[in-house]
Amino acid sequence: MRNYLRTFARIARKYDIGLILESATWRANPDWIRKLGYSDQDLISINRKAIELLCDIRNEYETEKSPMVINASVGPRGDGYNPTVVMSAKEAQEYHATQIGAISQTNADMVTGLTMNYAEEAIGIALAAKAVGMPVVISFTVETDGRLPTGQTLKDAIELVDKVTQSTPVYYMVNCAHPSSFEDVLVSDEAWVARIHGVKANASKKSHAELNESKELDAGNPVEFGTDYRALLRKLKNLNVLGGCCGTDHRHVEETCKACISIFDQQKHAYHDEI
Repeated sequence: MRNYLRTFARIARKYDIGLILESATWRANPDWIRKLGYSDQDLISINRKAIELLCDIRNEYETEKSPMVINASVGPRGDGYNPTVVMSAKEAQEYHATQIGAISQTNADMVTGLTMNYAEEAIGIALAAKAVGMPVVISFTVETDGRLPTGQTLKDAIELVDKVTQSTPVYYMVNCAHPSSFEDVLVSDEAWVARIHGVKANASKKSHAELNESKELDAGNPVEFGTDYRALLRKLKNLNVLGGCCGTDHRHVEETCKACISIFDQQKHAYHDEI
């Protein structure tokens, strides 16, 4: 894991860009910890050690031109693709408070609820993070029709979370979906779209159901992956967190850097010209 993280830190240094270091704690919540035979006390130590590893990487690689943020990943209580366990917002807040409370006692800079497949759980995570003073990001996953697995639109999910939590999430993301699954639902001039600052896309264009049945990893085309992100930048004006989810590795991330860095440089120069 340490060497894996170093690969991405080196890419950040190579291109003089920032890096969000994300913990391997997507399943380090009570139900999943117990399924693996661990105790509640183990949950605390697992989350703590995961953050300590990221801090080590940051201490080793961070520079003025490559600032690094420590992000704690919080996954869904149930299946990531199919919301078989559906909680109320209150139940979700109480459930995720255990892991998020443990994270709040570490040096993590933020929490991200990743692969959220229904709004109530996202609301619960946002409120649990707010209760302990942790900045929080919410990342929804969508099917090939651009909707959440429940059928709810991405627009309605983001607007509902903002309404109930008083816009607690710092920003929103989409993850575990190929850009072709959701690019058509993005209407650039709508307020909810402006709340999306990050995308962690899948390499594959397959649906979640197809990926579940796949016997081989679909790594897609790293160069095309970078080009897809460049196209997304035209629709998502606030997009500045770009990464990879299922099927991706350092090749996809580096191709994204190559494809998009010139656009960010142009935006930076335009900003300085305005000042």
